[in-house]
Amino acid sequence: MNNSIAFRTLLFKEIRRFTRIWPQTLLPPAITTSLYFLIFGKLIGERIGVVNGVSYMDYIVPGVILMSVISHSYANVVSSFYSTKFQRHIEELLVAPVSNWVILAGYIGGGVTRGLLVGCVVTAISMGFTEIAVINWWVTLSVFVLTAVLFSLAGFINAIFADSFDDISIIPNFVLTPLSYLGGVFYSVSMLPEIWQKIALGNPILYMINAFRYGLIGVSDVDVYLALGIISGFIVLLIIFCLFLLAKGVGIKS
Repeated sequence: MNNSIAFRTLLFKEIRRFTRIWPQTLLPPAITTSLYFLIFGKLIGERIGVVNGVSYMDYIVPGVILMSVISHSYANVVSSFYSTKFQRHIEELLVAPVSNWVILAGYIGGGVTRGLLVGCVVTAISMGFTEIAVINWWVTLSVFVLTAVLFSLAGFINAIFADSFDDISIIPNFVLTPLSYLGGVFYSVSMLPEIWQKIALGNPILYMINAFRYGLIGVSDVDVYLALGIISGFIVLLIIFCLFLLAKGVGIKS
């Protein structure tokens, strides 16, 4: 019973945290996405034409949607949990009769909720530029949710190790953003020289974006089931690592 109440309380707090300031959390991605679709989809896309049998606008839509899910699910958890550490609220959780998995689930639930909400907002905007006909609902929804879970977990780990507010911006700016742009959002891997194609296959975000693209428009540069396996494997590993860090008190116990 204590765990159930604690989970609902944490989840409600996390959701309330970002919905209360929706002009800062939900509105910016809507504006940024509109610019992506206008500049890359309309202006540049008309000159590029067709990529892998579909229009350039249709090709970039899945990548832009998932890129928004990645950045916002990650940002929500890393900023929230680090703020809890910085303001010393974490001590209340540590002394409460609450399991570590409940603490993890509460924060991850908040990150997933924000990531999916932003993804839905971006999807709604994309419908103003093109028609979306989902080819495979199972793959689409699976990648949509699993990606939000994965990067919420990654944000949690970043927050645990962070010692300052600068530390929570290093990974998003210097790791996630480059990997997202190099993950095939705006181009097909087949367009790259052979050596760069092999290098690109080492980018895990490439598999997520292509699996999501397959679910929406039926086009992918990688094996979809391999992509789902990679995402699921990373999730399991990060859950185990997060629970280990919480049990050891790394970064949260002085």
